[in-house]
Amino acid sequence: MTTVMKHAFLTWRGDVIALLAGMLLPLSFSPFHYYPLAVISLTLLFVSWQGISSKQSALRGFMFGLGFFGVGVSWVYVAIHDFGSSGMPLGILLTAIFVAFFASYLAFIGWAIKKISPVNLSTIDFVLLLPVAWLAFELFKGWFLTGFPWLEVGAGQIDGPLSGYTPIIGVLGVSLLTAISAGLLAASWQTKRWSFTFIVLMIWLGGYFLQPVIWTQPVDKEIKVTIIQGNIPQDIKWNPDQLYKTLALYKARTEQHWDSDLVVWPENAVTVFYHQVKAFYLDPLEKEARANKTDILLGLPVLNETTDEYYNSIMSLGSQQGFYYKSHLVPFGDYVPFEWLRGIIKFFDLPMSSFRPGPISNDLVHAAGQAIGLSICYEDTFSTEVLRSVPAASMLVNATNNAWYGDSFAPHQHLQISQNRALETGRPTVRATTNGVSAFIDFKGQLQQQTEQFEEATLTGNVQPRQGVTPYVTWGQLPLWLLSLFMLIAWAYYRRVD
Repeated sequence: MTTVMKHAFLTWRGDVIALLAGMLLPLSFSPFHYYPLAVISLTLLFVSWQGISSKQSALRGFMFGLGFFGVGVSWVYVAIHDFGSSGMPLGILLTAIFVAFFASYLAFIGWAIKKISPVNLSTIDFVLLLPVAWLAFELFKGWFLTGFPWLEVGAGQIDGPLSGYTPIIGVLGVSLLTAISAGLLAASWQTKRWSFTFIVLMIWLGGYFLQPVIWTQPVDKEIKVTIIQGNIPQDIKWNPDQLYKTLALYKARTEQHWDSDLVVWPENAVTVFYHQVKAFYLDPLEKEARANKTDILLGLPVLNETTDEYYNSIMSLGSQQGFYYKSHLVPFGDYVPFEWLRGIIKFFDLPMSSFRPGPISNDLVHAAGQAIGLSICYEDTFSTEVLRSVPAASMLVNATNNAWYGDSFAPHQHLQISQNRALETGRPTVRATTNGVSAFIDFKGQLQQQTEQFEEATLTGNVQPRQGVTPYVTWGQLPLWLLSLFMLIAWAYYRRVD
């Protein structure tokens, strides 16, 4: 084999390893829960960047991204093809564009690393530079073009020792620790000094011993909560012929649980505007709720008849009436970023896809005697936005519609994200979904009860409201920024010395 052929073979092999490493990473998330694979995956990525040019490094970053997002967000195809009425070729094309777009972020990271560091990565590159670069990727992904914070590596560590750090530095902080662990293992591989693995062990043991720490305290007595999962199929949900059946179903299930303090319906459980059902449906329901001393949180669209704008909302009925308006909308789901796309493809003209963002407010909705930190669907993927509701909120409620994604990874990944929001804030979380997975999550982020998917179901449990703050609630992402800055300064110093 000639030198050129050998080099080409080794380069091709590294590209394949990067692709396979990316495909491995989604297995660290729900529904698989093989959380140690995140460290292995990132270690392989970091090692694949060794000894190559910036162009090759960009390619391997891109290959890793194709594997990571191609498997991890494959559910985008379900939304586009199954419910967006696109044909298979178009569904595959749009999904491929979506995946390639996010993979390009990692291509840039790979290229940039090689522009500021030598071809042969050193120990300090593996331990300091590459972990911060991974964090920069996650931060940018969660911000650019309204953000897509899905599949943050730290979220997949909810069942592992590193979750002990989540109430202190948040999910992104755990992402950084995961990447540091990978960098240390890569440094061990390069130097054959296995003392680096001892540092990894110390990081993970630290998280393990932090897990039992309780940062928040119970307040008031437990409240009895019922979640109603209507399981209305997405393809008929907005059909006018289905409306009265839907209203009857939710009303009947609610009336079976008047012994609960709080009943929670999912996102847009009511599929017409508030003003259209107020007189004949909501007012009588509210009267019944008050008579039985039960509060209801229900999802429905609200139209501003003056401006003709409408909002994705949660309404409280019972002891006091209130509204929460979704402020962080899903592109192409809640709204179409470029209106000229409508009519070109059916996917861009989905029902109720012209919502307006609601105002950002610190005023919380109250129900069952508690201040509720509300979020609708995608909103609870944004950690800092959920932080706005605490410490005032004594519990969190997320109402969502996962029916768009069928039998895919998305509902399970989203449930895991909700678990992390509970752990970050030290608040119990009630999660009501259209067709599963609905769940009760305790203040430690652990599942207490959950429904099966694709079944009409009710779920009743006792929720203990809590008060107090975790370190993450107090400081937010400031410690993470300071740690990252320290790592970059240390990297620059040692590189200059070398």
